[in-house]
Amino acid sequence: MDHFLYRNGTLYAEDVAVSEIAAAVGTPFYCYSTATLERHFRLFDSALDPLPHLVCFAMKSNSNQAILKTLARLGAGMDVVSGGEYARAKAAGVPGDRIVFSGVGKTAVEMRTALEGGIRQFNLESEPEMELLSAIAVSMGVVAPVTLRVNPDVDARTHAKIATGKSENKFGIPIARARDVYARAAGLPGLEVIGIDVHIGSQLTDLEPFEQAYLKVADLTAVLRADGHDIRRLDLGGGLGIPYTRSNIAPPLPSDYGDLIKRTVGDLGCEVEIEPGRLISGNAGIMVSAVIYVKNGEGRDFLILDGAMNDLIRPSMYDAHHDIVPVQEPAAGAEQAPVDIVGPVCESGDTFAKQRNMPPLASGDLVAFRSAGAYGAVMSSEYNTRPLIPEVLVNGDQFAVIRSRPTFDEMIARDNIPEWL
Repeated sequence: MDHFLYRNGTLYAEDVAVSEIAAAVGTPFYCYSTATLERHFRLFDSALDPLPHLVCFAMKSNSNQAILKTLARLGAGMDVVSGGEYARAKAAGVPGDRIVFSGVGKTAVEMRTALEGGIRQFNLESEPEMELLSAIAVSMGVVAPVTLRVNPDVDARTHAKIATGKSENKFGIPIARARDVYARAAGLPGLEVIGIDVHIGSQLTDLEPFEQAYLKVADLTAVLRADGHDIRRLDLGGGLGIPYTRSNIAPPLPSDYGDLIKRTVGDLGCEVEIEPGRLISGNAGIMVSAVIYVKNGEGRDFLILDGAMNDLIRPSMYDAHHDIVPVQEPAAGAEQAPVDIVGPVCESGDTFAKQRNMPPLASGDLVAFRSAGAYGAVMSSEYNTRPLIPEVLVNGDQFAVIRSRPTFDEMIARDNIPEWL
C-alpha cells in the first residue's frame, strides 16, 4: 500500500496534488510520502513482536536526511555501508548504539570513525578485516562489538546483480569455515564476538530462501555456543521484495516474514536485527517527469521525457520495471497504445520501458514512475552535466524540498582548474 492515489482526476501524494509540486519545483523530481514510510516501518517493527529486536533501515536504499529523521523518530536503527552513510546517520540524530556497520571493504579510517562516534556492531566479512579492526580498536583502547557475516550458499532467486548469499558471491565467510573463523575472532584482543550476520540478497519474492538461510543460522548458533561463544544477537539482513507492478501477485507480507523468523530462530534467546530498505522506502516514493516530445518513429512511437537514466538508473542497470502512470487520470476506457518511454541522454540504454501501453499523452504532460523511493535518488548522477533532481517530502497537506536542484554554475564551480591552464 502507498499514499499516491488519484483524486478528482489527478494524482495526489497524500493530500497534495502532484501537479502542484511540479509547478513549484519543476520536473523531474522525486516525491516521498511520510505516511507510507511510517506505515512500512511499523509493519516490520510489529511483525517481530514480542522478540527483542531492532529494525535497522538499510540506508543504501535512500539516505536523505529527512527520510532518516522520519524513521529515526520512530525508533529505527540504521544499517550503513560506508563512512559517508555513518556520517549521515549521525547527522540525522541516530545514536551510535542504533547504527550497524556492514560492507565488505571497510577502511581503517571508517573503522576508527565509527569507534570514536559509537557503534552498535560491525558486521565483519573477512579475516583480514577482523585483524585490522582488532588492531585499530587496541590502539584506541577499546573493544569493538562484532558479528561475522556467514555466506550460507543459498540461492535467493533474485537478479544476479543483487544476489549475495551464494558461494561465488564476494560476501561473507563460507559457513563451512565459520567455526575456525569464529575461533580466530575470539582470540583477537580488540574484538568482542556477539553474534551472527547473514544477508542473502535483495528483492526476494519468496520466503523459502530466507527459511533455508535462517535454519542454517540456527544450527550454527548451537554449534558456536557449544564452542564457547556468547551468541546473543542475530542480524538476519534484509531483502524482502516489493510489488513493482499492480498485479494480483505480491511478495510476502512483513507479518509473514516475522512469523518465519519466530519459527526458525525465535526460540534461541537472541536479539534479532533486520535491515529492510526497499520495502520501507520503495513504494514510498515516485519520480515525476514531463513529456518533452511525442516522436513517431518507424514501426514504433516514443515518449521522450525530461527525466533520464542518470535520474533513475534501475531500468538501464537491472532491466527493472516501474509502473509509469499519467499524473492526470485517463478517462475510463481511454484507448491505449504501445510506446517506448525514453530519456534525452544520447545512449540507447536511456530507455525506461519498451512498447508499454499508455494512454494518449502530449508535450508538457506529467507522468509518475511508481515504486521509485528505493535505489532511485541515491544512485543518480550528473551524467551529461544534468543536475541532480530535487527530492520532496510530503506530510499530509504539506510538502518541502529536502534536496534542491543545483544550478549549472554550482555544478561547474566544483571543478578546479590547474594553474597552468
